[in-house]
Amino acid sequence: MNSTEMREEIGFLGTELGETIRQFAGEKSFQIVEQIRLAAWHRRVGSERADEALKKLIADLDPDQLEIVIRAFTIMLDLFNLVEDRRRIQVLDTRARQVYPNPRTESIRAALAELKAQGKSAEEVQKILDTLHIDLVFTAHPTEAKRRSVRSKLRAIRRLLNDDNEGQPPESRDQTRRLIQAEIAKLWHTDFIRPWRPSVMQEVARGLSIKPVLWNEVPRIADEIAQAVSENYGDKVRSNRPVITFGSWIGGDRDGHPGVTADVTRNTFEWLRREALTFHLNACDRLFDSLSISTRQVSIDDLLANAIDKAVKRWPHLKERLASLPPTEWIRRWLSIIRWKLEQSQRSTDSQTKANGYRSASQLADDVNLLHQATEVFPSNDYIARELSVWQTQIETFGFHLARLDVRQNASVYSQVVGELLQKRDATLDPDRLTEAQRVDILSKTLGRSFPVDESSLSSIATETLALFRTLHQVATEESPSAIGTLVISMTNAPSDVLTVLWLWEFTQPNSADSNDCVPIVPLLETIDDLTAGPEILAGMVAIPAYRNLLRRQDDRQVIMLGYSDSTKDGGYLSACWALHQAQQALVDTAKKNGIELTFFHGRGGSLGRGGGPAARSILSLPRGTFNGSLRLTEQGEVLADRYDDPAIAHRHLEQLIWSSLLATGSPKDSDSQRWYERMETVSKASLVKYRELLEQPRFIEFFRSVTPISEIEQLPIGSRPSRRKPNGGLSDLRAIPWVFSWTQSRCLIPAWYGIGTALGKTIDSDQQLAELHSMYSDWPFFRALVDNAELALAKSDLEIANEYLKLATNRESCQQLANMIADEFHESCRVVLAVTGQQELLDGTPWLKESIRIRNRFIDPLNLIQVELLRRHQGIASEDTSVEHRHLTRLSINGIASGLRTSG
Repeated sequence: MNSTEMREEIGFLGTELGETIRQFAGEKSFQIVEQIRLAAWHRRVGSERADEALKKLIADLDPDQLEIVIRAFTIMLDLFNLVEDRRRIQVLDTRARQVYPNPRTESIRAALAELKAQGKSAEEVQKILDTLHIDLVFTAHPTEAKRRSVRSKLRAIRRLLNDDNEGQPPESRDQTRRLIQAEIAKLWHTDFIRPWRPSVMQEVARGLSIKPVLWNEVPRIADEIAQAVSENYGDKVRSNRPVITFGSWIGGDRDGHPGVTADVTRNTFEWLRREALTFHLNACDRLFDSLSISTRQVSIDDLLANAIDKAVKRWPHLKERLASLPPTEWIRRWLSIIRWKLEQSQRSTDSQTKANGYRSASQLADDVNLLHQATEVFPSNDYIARELSVWQTQIETFGFHLARLDVRQNASVYSQVVGELLQKRDATLDPDRLTEAQRVDILSKTLGRSFPVDESSLSSIATETLALFRTLHQVATEESPSAIGTLVISMTNAPSDVLTVLWLWEFTQPNSADSNDCVPIVPLLETIDDLTAGPEILAGMVAIPAYRNLLRRQDDRQVIMLGYSDSTKDGGYLSACWALHQAQQALVDTAKKNGIELTFFHGRGGSLGRGGGPAARSILSLPRGTFNGSLRLTEQGEVLADRYDDPAIAHRHLEQLIWSSLLATGSPKDSDSQRWYERMETVSKASLVKYRELLEQPRFIEFFRSVTPISEIEQLPIGSRPSRRKPNGGLSDLRAIPWVFSWTQSRCLIPAWYGIGTALGKTIDSDQQLAELHSMYSDWPFFRALVDNAELALAKSDLEIANEYLKLATNRESCQQLANMIADEFHESCRVVLAVTGQQELLDGTPWLKESIRIRNRFIDPLNLIQVELLRRHQGIASEDTSVEHRHLTRLSINGIASGLRTSG
């Protein structure tokens, strides 16, 4: 699809949308939408008085007309996104064809070819593959503003567009276009806003609805790795295990979320297991249909026949099950036995049924491997092996759990619960007065020592926490420890925080011979101060004998999570980026001194203000020496649908992650970037001062609430979790998501660039220092990623639109200083970025993205100006007096702007 074809497709969809509006909303409504569309276009091209004309058109609209206009522009932006994604996929395919048989850029083949070109030996590449492990963790962070019902219609339109081409017979093409018209009509009649917040279990289903795509794409990725390895190193190197696995927080993340209870977590484990077994049953059925191999045609190894005889002797009723199958079709007979055992695993309601089924996915893998061994002598073994390897990869990757479930809770909650329990043991103890050393001492002395507690006298949070840990023990015992991911501790600020979690695990250990070792405990470092103190916290953790012994049983590996969202909210973009960079290097140094190896868990959000941006680029920009091939990475909110809804886009995302990880793991550990550390330390401090100066202005909170739709965003029913950790807390208790979401809506993405202008402004005025910045940008992946992400955030920002929000400030005189600070920093940041990149305008280096933003602005601008008008109309009215209609319209505008910007928070 070239640019002309893309414009034609957008024009076609726009015409169909217009006809839909005419048909269901009337000619007058269509004309209003057209007037606003044309006025927005004239405004963008600089026509005289176009701005005033557009604002007047909007101001004159009644609520019914506002809803029609908002819906029209939102759908148009969604359709534009579809066309742009199709264009992206076709460009990738075209480039792949153009370079074949050479590997396409940023592919797995390209990575292996590059490693070979670097002179990596087979032994070195084998070591890289043996250590390579990317764990993608899905979270229920409420940034997905689009309903699944809306996404399903858009997905249907995308499939139909794929069929709509010149090669179709005329009658078929007419039929395809009628179906597209029908889907647009259904989309027009679908509510865009959820009527209420989803339940946690609805989030579990929604967040993991992309699993069918991953189920099919992961084996393709594994096959590409095997082919790339063979192509470059022959049979000297093998990929022996899954490179990519999956985790989830959905149903386990209880930090500030009262709705995630022990029962919800238990139900989530059961849901994940049930869905995984369903996937495996379907895989078994597909192989059963495919592998109709008969011993009349080929000889078969006695291994399989003996296994079937052994199974029938153990479970005599299988004889009847197999009686309907031809005795010569040994593969199908064995698959029928596998299916029966999967059915027993799925229906495991009593001990006998559990004994008949699979206790673990490894047992299923053994049975499938038996097929591999038995068919090795087949003349067509290569084809059979390929089909079997697909299922084997799925078994190894997804197990019986689809995604390992993490549990997250705030450190203060665990501390409160353990303090309460210890007081039951010793009434004279005052946990709040203990020093850190005293806390570690008492936890160490009482670790694993049970004592009676009247649980009816405990607080609700203590009762719930004990129920959670008992649930985890139950899952580990009755299902498998592999179903549980990690125990993440939010706001970790002391070594005792990890010991507290280990103490709770030991305290709730059931009295049985089959005790469970504690699952990995993961401290989460979120604020700038905690990142700075990270090495000291880690050193304190490994100095605790009980915790060090746990690490020894876990192969001397510690996972540490880094919070990109809260650190950026706390210290600003540049300062947070540098603090995260420095923290990783200092933590690795500390770990080496203590004989342990670190895996970093990068808590990146989808938006630029929360550590977002291209995931592959972020991996390449990791500090040298801190990435050993193993990492965890969060995938949040709207990112899930954007990256995994379409198989082609999902595949590209996964292969780019592996490409960058292979190169980052195989790259030299030494680097000359350290010569720039002093410069970064200086600019980081300057950026932090500038950012904190803004947030600490006397009327900043009032200003923030006046010039962004934060009040409505906090009430959006897009996620089950509250927007604040504490109901009546201030800015510090506001989660990073609504913070970034609000600034994004007002087209002033300060979380992703504020402070960078002041920090680097004086530097670029010196030729010598500017030359140094050019070198940093050219030769240091970290600095390049930092600047490129800021450039994109600045390009998506629009100061003219942002000024319309700034006019909403209730106290104009006192807030004008804040508005001026933001405007000045925006202009200075643009100047700095252009000087560093050497461009005339933002995004000159990525013209397709620049053009995409330019086109989108014409459709997003009316939605922003409508949102401003709605906020203005309701200014001064108490929140409880907000009409249902007004709230609905404001939420619609939020949804539309998020669609247009392709990001929320």
